[in-house]
Parts: sequence; structure tokens; C-alpha cells
Amino acid sequence: MRAGLVQLSSSDDPAANLSETRGLLRRAVAEGADFVLTPEVTNCVSTSRSHQNAVLQTETEDITLAGLREEAARAGVWLLIGSLALKTGAPEDARFANRSFLIGPDGGIVARYDKIHMFDVDVSETESYRESEGFRPGDRAVLARTPFALLGLTICYDIRFAHLYRALAQAGAEVLTVPSAFSPVTGAAHWEVLLRARAIECGVFVLAPAQTGQHGLSRGRARATYGHSLIVAPWGEVLADGGTDPGVVVADLDLAAVQDARARIPALSHDRAFAAPAEGD
Repeated sequence: MRAGLVQLSSSDDPAANLSETRGLLRRAVAEGADFVLTPEVTNCVSTSRSHQNAVLQTETEDITLAGLREEAARAGVWLLIGSLALKTGAPEDARFANRSFLIGPDGGIVARYDKIHMFDVDVSETESYRESEGFRPGDRAVLARTPFALLGLTICYDIRFAHLYRALAQAGAEVLTVPSAFSPVTGAAHWEVLLRARAIECGVFVLAPAQTGQHGLSRGRARATYGHSLIVAPWGEVLADGGTDPGVVVADLDLAAVQDARARIPALSHDRAFAAPAEGD
């Protein structure tokens, strides 16, 4: 299987972003990818809740979802739309969903995953995020079966919660997807090492398409992301790195490497129960 990661520098204009994503998806297909992945918030990067309310749509109305489903069907490829920022229409909670979609080669929706862990952090005195103020967290881990591998779906900040990845791997996941929009500060310090750690711990391929660069925003504070979309093998080798420019990276995945890594280090079957941490002897 050949995976193609689309690296974007999405703006807060969904229509413009769709056009850019279509072009790069077609490029990935031209380079032989039969599984294409886009980053987190493919449709709209924004720091303005009022702007998001003005331009975001529900799943049934979203132009990016409709357009990329058409592209997957036209090319006959599997597509992971890393995530879309969407209105849910839920009267009890007006926050948006940060939702990943797996699209089959007929354009149908095979699986959905709502990001579980919200990025509520203070990276520095001048850089802070409160994702939970605008987005409601999901509460369900998701596996998705394809002809080439069983996938475990995650998004960005999830990468810091190793138990989620272990649960997915122990449930059979052979490939873990981590579409992201990582901060340049945390990206430089943690991005590669976290992705490689999850690959090694779980004996899986990790596919991590990323947002990159300075994002063009019409409203709200400036936003920049780290880039470096990565494809990591089950033994921890980086097979492809997207650098910092928008574009496409591809790599061939031999799924036999998953079983080989797990046979050499069968840590997924070595869990032992233990008492909760406590002070004392």
C-alpha cells in the first residue's frame, strides 16, 4: 500500500482550502498513492469563534466533505479527511465538532472519529489555546477496516495520551492516523519523538499529515503550525518527512513489518495488573 500525506497551510476560507486540497490530493494520486490523508481542520483554520460560526457548516452541508468525497470516488482511492471543523446542530451544546472521516473509494463515509482530547494549554506567556471552549470532545475510540489494514483513528493532541494508542493497537490496529495542526514550539520539541514513540510502543505504522506555516486569517489572531508530516514505520524509522512547505509526501508500507515488529518485541501482550501508585514502602 502506498500512503500519500497532503500537507496544507489552510486559511479561514473553506472554499479556497477545498481548491488547494483537491489539487494536492490529485497530485498524491498521480504519485501512486492509494490511501491519501489530509491534516487536522482541513476545511478551516481560524482563531475567531465568530468567524467560525459564520463559515462552518454541518456535516450534511459542508462543502469540503462533499468535494473530497467526490475526489475519492473519481480517483478510486481511500481517503482520510484528517478532520473538519463542523457545526453539529445539537441544541444542548453549541460547540463545534473536530471530526475525522474515512472515505472509501466509492466516496462513501466508512468511519467517523471525533477528537477526544482537547488542546487546552499555555505553551508560553504569549501562546495559549482553549480548544474546549469552541469544540466538544468525543468519547469513543474508533477502528476502521480497509482491505489493506485495520486503522486506528486519532487527531493531534491525542498523541500525548499513550493509553489511547495502546488500546487501539491491542484491539488490532495496524496503522494509526494522527492528522494534526501542531504548534511550532511544541512541534520542534515533541512532534517526531511522540510519533516515533507511539509507533514503537504499538508496533504500528503511524501516518501523520500536518498543517504547516503561517496561516492566512481574515479575522482573529495569527496562527502558525509546524508542518513535517511524517510516515513512521513500526520499528520507529521515519520513512517520509514533509518538511515545512505545503505539498505531498508518499511512502510504500509493507504491512508485514507490523507483525515482524510485534513478534520481535511482543509488548502488547505483556501487560500486568498493578496496584495504584501510593507513597510509602
